Parts: sequence; structure tokens; C-alpha cells
Amino acid sequence: MFKKVYTQQYPFEVFPTAPRFHGRHVLNRHPDGLEKCIGCELCAWACPADAIYVEGGDNTETERYSPGERYGKVYQINYLRCIFCGYCIEACPTRSLTMSNEYELALDNRQDLIYTKEQLMAPLLPGMEAPPHPMRLGDDEKAYYTPRKEEGAPQSGANVAGRPITSNAIEVGGHHA
Repeated sequence: MFKKVYTQQYPFEVFPTAPRFHGRHVLNRHPDGLEKCIGCELCAWACPADAIYVEGGDNTETERYSPGERYGKVYQINYLRCIFCGYCIEACPTRSLTMSNEYELALDNRQDLIYTKEQLMAPLLPGMEAPPHPMRLGDDEKAYYTPRKEEGAPQSGANVAGRPITSNAIEVGGHHA
């Protein structure tokens, strides 16, 4: 209460955001480049501001965009309406939709604040192939959504408290003593 208040000189001084900051949305990909979005529209139903529009499409054997039978053909987020609550992230069954730390979304054209699927998709990393292409991680979609247990490999270098993790990763939802 008796400390002098420091005012950030934004945009000249940019400080990092908190790790769990809710910023711009990102549509993620599988390691082979296929999209994780299956076009289920649960994110649009969960959005209290009605800022998300999803239109699903069917995959074919010649054109496969995601491992399942459907994919997000049209995906739009209207950032003029979005309240960055994160309900869409919680509703996504495939962890396709996540939020990044990017917060600079101010533009002078309202139409530019409606982000399309192409703007939201995560970039292709080395080793990824742009869809459409056949599934590369397994014969069916179960290989994409079943966690693979890697023997002896730790999940990450440190836990929330900053201490090193010494045990192996546990299955999501599993209980430990």
C-alpha cells in the first residue's frame, strides 16, 4: 500500500504475460499435420457470447483433414464479441482449441477482427505435412487419441513449484498416492 506504483510504458516496454493468460485462440495439429478439430461445434455451443461459428465437413479417403470422420470445414471467431472466458477451451473434446499468450488484437477495421480457420491454425512444424493427406500415426483415429506411454521419459523438466520431476508421467485422470 505504501509502495510507489510502477506504470508500464507500453508499447515501449513489453512484459511477458502469466503462463495461463487467455489470449488469442489457436487451432492445433497432430504431429503428422492433420487437424485436431473434428467439427463437433461444442466450442460454439459453450460460447456465452456466441462468438464462434463452426461448420463441420465429412472426411473422405481421398481428402482427409482430421483423423475422425469429420473436420471443421469453416471455423470463425469474432473477436469483437469474444470475452476470453475459456469455456470453448474446456468444451473441446480433442484439445484442438487452446489459447495463446498473444493479446495485441486491436485493429482499426472491424472485419479484420473476425478470424478464419486459416488465421487460427497452428503453423506447420518441421516433419508435418499440410492436409489433406492419409493418416500417418496409425490405421484408425484411436491411434491419434490414445495416449502413448513412453518408458522412462519424464513428462517435463519441472512441476508447478519449480522442483524437478523425478518420476515418469502418469496417465491423465489416473490417481496416485
